[in-house]
Amino acid sequence: MTLELKLNDALDCIGDFTYNFFWQHKGTKLKPSDRIPGTDHTYEDVVEALRHGEDVYISGNVGKRLGTSMGVDLRYFGGDGGAISNTGSIIVDGDAGSYLGMSMIAGAIYVRGGVKEPLGNVVEVKSDLKGYKKFRSITWLLHHPEELLPPNEYGKDELILEDGILRSTVAARNSIDAKIRVRGDTGISAGILMRKGMLIIEGNAGMNTAALLNGGSVVVLGDAAEFTGVEMRDGVVFVKGECKGYVGARMTGGRIICKMTKPVPPVREEALSSADMKLLTNFGITGVLALNYRRYVHP
Repeated sequence: MTLELKLNDALDCIGDFTYNFFWQHKGTKLKPSDRIPGTDHTYEDVVEALRHGEDVYISGNVGKRLGTSMGVDLRYFGGDGGAISNTGSIIVDGDAGSYLGMSMIAGAIYVRGGVKEPLGNVVEVKSDLKGYKKFRSITWLLHHPEELLPPNEYGKDELILEDGILRSTVAARNSIDAKIRVRGDTGISAGILMRKGMLIIEGNAGMNTAALLNGGSVVVLGDAAEFTGVEMRDGVVFVKGECKGYVGARMTGGRIICKMTKPVPPVREEALSSADMKLLTNFGITGVLALNYRRYVHP
């Protein structure tokens, strides 16, 4: 079955499984029961159709945050936090705004027109629908490889993104021991809710890098913006360049290795361990250069 929408305006948050982070605004910005302007369907109708394996066809342009957390069985709404493996697809006969597929982990998004950057946790793959670009979740591809478009590639044990496209929430919720390498910069919340694996960012990282990290490791070889490691619970974050403010805000576990900074209390500074020194060495930091780095942990 297919749910069809005809949009007169480029509306935001279509197929947004979080309903624009409902738990933060409690319905002041968007309610699941709100009717999508100009249609006979609600925002919840779209999400429920996708959850049950149905496709959603959209005639017209869409706005920002199409398919946010698509395919996630969110705990806030009574789910288990995992992937909904039979998630349907969104097909857009028009253009799509920025942040397409933020934290998305399952399903597919097809777009006939253009897509604005930054993207979310998605990458273009070979399309099986003529005339449309097809986007899959990066996290999904780590479990279910498909043919990527060059110059991106998935080698024997590493997914490499080198198309220069800015993406946010890269590797969201990854739960296998895979390696993702970004040959460039990332937007906000790279590595959010990762449980396993390694994300290597060869450029700079945006705000909230490694937010809610719950295992695995996030490596930034450039600089990291504010709130690195915010609310992290486990795992390792390493920033080779400079870390801006509010490092470790509300973190409860794991460790952050970076140049000397002022973390958010009660996070404290410790001397580097032998494992930390090995990590630094792996990324070209040895001798006196290592003296610039510290380990930050929750007490």
